[in-house]
Amino acid sequence: MKVLLTGSTGYIGRRLKNILLIDNAIDLRLFIRSEEIAGIEDIPGVKVYEGDTFNVKALSIALKGVDVAIYLIHSMAAKDGDYTELDRISAANFRNTCIENGVKRIIYLGGLGIKETASKHLKSRIETGEILSEYPDKIQTLWFRAGIIIGSGGASYEIIRNLVEKLPVMITPRWIRTKTQAIGVDDVLKYLHRAIHLNMHGNLIVDLGAEQITFEKMLKDAAYVLGLKRLIIPVFLFSPSLSSYWLVFFSPVPYRIASALIMGLKSETIVQNDNAGKYFPEIRPKSYIESFNKALNEAGDDRIISRWCDSTSEAICDITAQEKLSNAVKIDKRIISAGEISSAVLFKSILSIGGYNGWFSYNLLWHLRGLFDKLIGGYGLNRGRRSLTTLRIGDALDFWKVADLKHNRRLLLLSQMKLPGKAWLEFVIEKGNLIQTAYFIPVGLGGRLYWYILFPFHCLIFRGMIRKIIKNAYSTTNAV
Repeated sequence: MKVLLTGSTGYIGRRLKNILLIDNAIDLRLFIRSEEIAGIEDIPGVKVYEGDTFNVKALSIALKGVDVAIYLIHSMAAKDGDYTELDRISAANFRNTCIENGVKRIIYLGGLGIKETASKHLKSRIETGEILSEYPDKIQTLWFRAGIIIGSGGASYEIIRNLVEKLPVMITPRWIRTKTQAIGVDDVLKYLHRAIHLNMHGNLIVDLGAEQITFEKMLKDAAYVLGLKRLIIPVFLFSPSLSSYWLVFFSPVPYRIASALIMGLKSETIVQNDNAGKYFPEIRPKSYIESFNKALNEAGDDRIISRWCDSTSEAICDITAQEKLSNAVKIDKRIISAGEISSAVLFKSILSIGGYNGWFSYNLLWHLRGLFDKLIGGYGLNRGRRSLTTLRIGDALDFWKVADLKHNRRLLLLSQMKLPGKAWLEFVIEKGNLIQTAYFIPVGLGGRLYWYILFPFHCLIFRGMIRKIIKNAYSTTNAV
């Protein structure tokens, strides 16, 4: 069976891809925006097609001969235009192109909720499902609807964990008591996988969820799992905007995502049908506590497969790093001898930067820059990293993104800070030297002023960073 998977660089898609790769009954294809940025060119036997759902020609090539197409796409990260309209166009293009190429089934993962009371984000997910399933006489659509998905690296899990760990007393909006039905990410993946082989007729909507629960109870249960005591005080005073900023400062998510999640809490998101039990009786969803505990263990063991910020859907991720670096007009370049340190040990030291390890020098300045980034709607520093010891292309690293990685040779980070320009940070090991380069393409006068105002701080930070990387590597070499 030929299966096309979209969204394979995202939180759900990356995990589903790993499952489908070991299913011998499936001939897997991937449709991604950029093969280079996705870093998946080494998967044997898997055809990779570049493009997006707004490029119908590229989409048609990828869908030719496909039996089942899995739609895990949304346009919420888009910087330009109304994401709801982009979602409509994307879904219509995908459905129409599937029909033209004789695809038998579309599998889609959307969100729970009733359209009349849903938030803007959830309403867009519902509209996407309606568009994909509009022509049941021409193509079959299996539409899954899930509420809050709990798993290591997931936005909801990381928000809950951060709030519970950091705040002994939580003042919350009263609609924290709205009912929802959370579900573990592993259970969602089971449904998606088995949907490929499901024997069914016509379109089908399958609502997913474990027990009914409120967000307040989710926080209390998380505190129980973590062995903490927490006081939660719901009040009327919290507006959606104020609540969103509350999440921004105490969790890794930026304002855009926090706002969407907060608005989604105002309406009930509970299961409306029993099709999950009817068509997938062998799957018994784990309880919220079980799913949270599993996510906690995976994070503690450094076994996070994907994170909410993995997606390469933003336009900035589509342009190759090499093209951008050649245009840089402001450069801070530093070279230091690695001495007797091996390339492997030195590269391991480079890979350890960021997240809990910090940025090696003047961490206070880094945190101030991260706080400012959060205030103006960016990611800030507390997004952290997926793994404590390893990086891969596409990984988020605080307010950077791994744009290129060649083991024991090169690490290139693409800035996702709010900047009057575009920036990169590159580490290269060459002929026994470590070369550290910061690149910046300023936009207008503001960009140039930004570079020159921060230049003295850059001198301190970058000089200290390269020295500390060498020092850490040297310490490791001596320890061995």
